[in-house]
Amino acid sequence: MIPTGKEVVGSLTESTERWGLFELVLQGPADGNPYKDYEISATFSKGDRSLRVRGFYDGNGTYRVRFMPDEEGEWRYETFSNAAELNGVSGNFTCTPPRPGNHGPVRVRGSRHFAYEDGTPYLPFGTTCYAWIHMNRDLQEQTLNTLAQAPFNKLRMCVFPKNYSFNKEEPDLFPFVRKADGTFDLEVFDPHFFAKLEQRILDLQRLGIEADLILFHPYDKGKWGFDEMDAATDDYYLRYIIARLASYRNVWWSMANEYDFMKAKTMDDWDRVFRVVQEEDPYGHLRSIHNGTRMYDHRRVFLYDYGKPWVTHVSVQHWDVTLTSIWLEEYGKPVIVDECCYEGNLPQRWGNITAEEMTRRFWDTVTREIGRAHV
Repeated sequence: MIPTGKEVVGSLTESTERWGLFELVLQGPADGNPYKDYEISATFSKGDRSLRVRGFYDGNGTYRVRFMPDEEGEWRYETFSNAAELNGVSGNFTCTPPRPGNHGPVRVRGSRHFAYEDGTPYLPFGTTCYAWIHMNRDLQEQTLNTLAQAPFNKLRMCVFPKNYSFNKEEPDLFPFVRKADGTFDLEVFDPHFFAKLEQRILDLQRLGIEADLILFHPYDKGKWGFDEMDAATDDYYLRYIIARLASYRNVWWSMANEYDFMKAKTMDDWDRVFRVVQEEDPYGHLRSIHNGTRMYDHRRVFLYDYGKPWVTHVSVQHWDVTLTSIWLEEYGKPVIVDECCYEGNLPQRWGNITAEEMTRRFWDTVTREIGRAHV
């Protein structure tokens, strides 16, 4: 039941499947800077369990709170806000059984493996399309059509655009609003950009593909300045994007791609970024960070310590995929070689491996691990 005087625009449905997305939509104040001036959250309860979820402003006086229920049955919610018209909204919805193909979020299982939350094994077989959502619409659709015919079940992708080889196209939208002088207002998000990002995450979800979101990267090269934001802005951005996206079951968090090339950030900064993501995400999606240097000394590949408690798994860039057994022993966590090389015809060394060589490396690794399992 919704209290008298509270204007509710609506929710997606009065029932939501397990690990689906329930959304409460409210109208509230639009004065000042609602992204910073007004807060909204909600507590979702079932029996003795309760989860507190941060909501977000979505432009035009609209506020949203999203929730991913993980248990079937009746859930009750109540909102909390410093804006009177958003505070104290309560109601309930029914969580129904998951539909076929919905196995829930991917979790770590044991010290070496992954599984969906319903227990179905998950074997990551990933690729990268770093800036695909920043390309023109036709190329985005072509990417989805290609993925629909491919075997991949994980895709690494950037939130911020890239200024890099083969990524020179100026995006139509950015996470922050662009001002008339070409600079960005780092206190005002662009909901049109995030609506596009959310649509693409859903597109991947329908294909059975996990969206490994790269939250930061070094490929700005002074063009937009997103790689040199200060700590307060980083945290502000992280809280917003997690409030918007954490309720999608196929989301993973990659703190950065080749983070050690981002000279404006220290190791303490990366620790802080991890902690913010861990604290803000009520569902505990997978979290890691991707290295760039030291790829020729297997015990000094990583500048970041993957043994830290907020890291769920090891995300590796290394050309020798047979070293995974060493890292499994060293960190006691699952290892994904997220980048060893790319099949293709690029002039760079990392982008011109043949399909035959890629297949050979894959089966060498499989054979090696099977052999170790029988020792």
